[in-house]
Amino acid sequence: MEYPQDQLLASQLQEQLKKKGDFLQLTRSHQYSMAAFSFDVECKSSSAKTKVSVLDTGIIIFEPLNHSSSKDIVLSSAVHGNETAPIEICNELIKQVILGELHLEHRTLFLFGNPPSINISKRFVEENLNRLFSGGHSQDQGQGEGLINKERHRALLLENTVADFFNQGQGERFHYDLHTAIRGSKNDKFAVYPFRHNKPWVKEQLQFMLACGINTILFSNAPTTTFSYFSSNEFGAHAFTVELGKVKPFGKNDMNNFVDVSASLKSLISATPLTLSEYNKDDFSFFEIDQVINRHHQDFSLQFADEVENFTNFPIGTVIVVDGDKEIKTHKQGEAIIFPNANVAIGQRALLTVVPVEINPV
Repeated sequence: MEYPQDQLLASQLQEQLKKKGDFLQLTRSHQYSMAAFSFDVECKSSSAKTKVSVLDTGIIIFEPLNHSSSKDIVLSSAVHGNETAPIEICNELIKQVILGELHLEHRTLFLFGNPPSINISKRFVEENLNRLFSGGHSQDQGQGEGLINKERHRALLLENTVADFFNQGQGERFHYDLHTAIRGSKNDKFAVYPFRHNKPWVKEQLQFMLACGINTILFSNAPTTTFSYFSSNEFGAHAFTVELGKVKPFGKNDMNNFVDVSASLKSLISATPLTLSEYNKDDFSFFEIDQVINRHHQDFSLQFADEVENFTNFPIGTVIVVDGDKEIKTHKQGEAIIFPNANVAIGQRALLTVVPVEINPV
């Protein structure tokens, strides 16, 4: 039941969003919850109408009203709150649709994953949200039985929102979960292709990543509790975790570095022509995960400097981690480090190593 006070608040939020189109500002001002509301907008160039539905803080759906949608698209960012470039990219797309500057052809769900962590400019508040999907919010994960926090509640809400969105649609499903890395990378932009349980890698999806300016692809070879794996595994969505440069504060990102990403996503949701280059494996650098290194002891350290970039490789036999009294070494030619973070909780992943791989997409 909606009360008059709730209706008044929803009306005020709606007018604010319709006027400015700044969904990020609205989300940050209501970091834990937001009254739901909806309204229609009209594209200035095509007169096509779009239904805009705000379901909760950081959750907004666009649906074309004058035709059926052949694609159901999820674009998520701020699963880690300090990864600002993807947040800015998505907020600009949202603003353009609301203000009638961008034609919308396909149903699109935008998610700002973790609003409280945005407001404190931290990766997360209590727990890494990108380890809490596919039921991870209800698992121990080394944190102690019965752990409950707002990030676990948020993970469940995001799961249910994506499930409802896909189940209510009839189109081909997509989910691009946009991030930035903690440290620099030899390959400034790269994407993680979730484990597909013996289903083939899709050539057209690799070509779309290339159109985004991303030519380094890491193929996951096991189930995970990441957001992109959830959509891929549960709903058969084309999905990637997309890493766009290095973490920087709001206003410090050089958005010229993301022109191809923004243009490709805009083309995707608006169905404007996007020319994909013919697939050529030589355009890419392909890797697969080799070692998954979790932290098991309080006495844990990475054996390389903080300045060492993602995808830096080490000679075979190099000690890369000391965990308690155990040394962990590289053991394959070309083995490189990625996503190193010594400050994770005990029991959680502190580092991956990857090795070059050849694949045969279809």
